[in-house]
Amino acid sequence: MPDAARAGQHDKPAAAPGGGLSMSGSGRELELRTSVFSADDLRRAHTRIAHEIVERNQGAEDLVLVGLYTRGVAIARRLASAIESFEGVDVPVGALDVAFYRDDIGLRPVQPLGTTEVPVDVGDRTVVLVDDVLFTGRTVRAALDALTELGRPRAVQLAVLVDRGHRELPIRADFVGKNLPTKLAEDVRVRLADVDGGDDGIELWGPAAGAGSAGAGRDGSYPERGASA
Repeated sequence: MPDAARAGQHDKPAAAPGGGLSMSGSGRELELRTSVFSADDLRRAHTRIAHEIVERNQGAEDLVLVGLYTRGVAIARRLASAIESFEGVDVPVGALDVAFYRDDIGLRPVQPLGTTEVPVDVGDRTVVLVDDVLFTGRTVRAALDALTELGRPRAVQLAVLVDRGHRELPIRADFVGKNLPTKLAEDVRVRLADVDGGDDGIELWGPAAGAGSAGAGRDGSYPERGASA
């Protein structure tokens, strides 16, 4: 779910050709540090997470996958397709916009990202919230608030492609593609062909060499810029 003020998460400029420099949402000059997942890695992660969801819930009946805009929606659709391929169950997929439920709503302009659409009643169902990157946990908290207006699920679970740490709320993902320790100044960039064009991939970007270390902490991390998520 793109979130322009969310440091190290979404709505980043596209990676510069050839792995050059680009700017973060906070105006910092960043360079490519490493490729975390290739397209094949992402495909395998989707398949593994789909199997884990079915195993945890002893089947796919009464499941609903709800993606958080924007990339979470695309990932939820991929997970549903994977589950159907091996389980033979058409799992409903919904989309959730949490813009009006964020706890920083008074600190920056509200930017709705899409229409909240869940095709079934979530009451007495297991809802799996799906996002690309888990960071501070504040976006997931907002998603839980938004979900309660749609009904009372039997249970709510969370699936993410990347958990980058730096939690500010007691929130933990149930299904994770990769745990990726990061510094606050770094960006985790998820690229999905059906959202961003090009090839699938996940990259880690960090401050460019010689960009200066003003504000760096003793552990080499940087204060978070912008709103938390």
